[in-house]
Amino acid sequence: MSSSTAIKSLVKTGARLPPLPTIRDLVRLYKLRAIKQLSQNFLMDERLTNKIVRAAGNIKDNYVLEVGPGPGGITRSIIRQFPRKLVVVEKDRRFLPTLELLSEASKDFLQMDIVRGDILGYRTEQAFPDCPKTEWNDKRAPVHIIGNLPFAISTRLLINWLREMSLQTGAWSFGRSSLTLTFQKEVAERIVAPLLSEYRCRLSVMNQVWSKAELKFIIPGKAFVPKPDVDVGVVTIIPMKTPLTTVHFDVVEKVMRHIFSMRQKYCRRGVANLYPPEVREELTQLTFRMANVDPLARSFQLSTEECLRIAEAYDQLVNSNPEIKDYNHRAPKQQLADEDY
Repeated sequence: MSSSTAIKSLVKTGARLPPLPTIRDLVRLYKLRAIKQLSQNFLMDERLTNKIVRAAGNIKDNYVLEVGPGPGGITRSIIRQFPRKLVVVEKDRRFLPTLELLSEASKDFLQMDIVRGDILGYRTEQAFPDCPKTEWNDKRAPVHIIGNLPFAISTRLLINWLREMSLQTGAWSFGRSSLTLTFQKEVAERIVAPLLSEYRCRLSVMNQVWSKAELKFIIPGKAFVPKPDVDVGVVTIIPMKTPLTTVHFDVVEKVMRHIFSMRQKYCRRGVANLYPPEVREELTQLTFRMANVDPLARSFQLSTEECLRIAEAYDQLVNSNPEIKDYNHRAPKQQLADEDY
């Protein structure tokens, strides 16, 4: 019997995971505790883990990559939706016994691979070698990344994944794969922040160029163990069929970083730092003329389209003046700091 037929049969007969200790019991049994330095927080409430997985949409018979499963709370909720294959990537070896318990319990109807490693170095395109590729402009790919992200690396991870999304590599080599992730509430609000929002920043624009991001719901901090100092937002991110620009991700990211580096000052101040001192004034003025953007606007007042016009103008100027491409206005300061150290 094929795995697909087996899953359908199990679903039809109401199959479920065999009785297992609760996550709370497993945490006690294996004497697990969250490590603050790793930004670990356990989510014990099954209703909330189920809600996170439902936010990802229909994952039955699909391919799921879970980031940082910890003791396996969200993992159980994923398994109950009968994906075709589940890969969990966990850095902390202490959680391997509880994850192996789940893998053993679900082996009759699910292929579950446990990868011990750092998600920052994991090549997501290797997770599902048998997954069929979907044309980018066709329906969404049957691939989902789900995770209760460690706060310390959540923004870095998201930028890395957006880059892969823009290049259609990694998890996006299969097509328009989706993300369903937890972030600190403030970071979640930044991701979806519209024009003029107090939370609007580089993350807002980068997400809105390549994807549709939606803040699904907020989880109060008291739902986690140990309780973090902040509430948590669950965000879904779906790639656009057609992104808002053809400029390379690295160029757009660099320009957005400069635009939003001085949030309360005129945006021309940040843009000016893209250029060496000897040509700074001339090229800054030219950038804003080419982009048809007011240089005296604040960064949070700029629409996504205006931000992109600045990035496109910079890209054109770099192509005409390749010597400015690698200029970094922070480099001398960093060099001095290294020498002092």
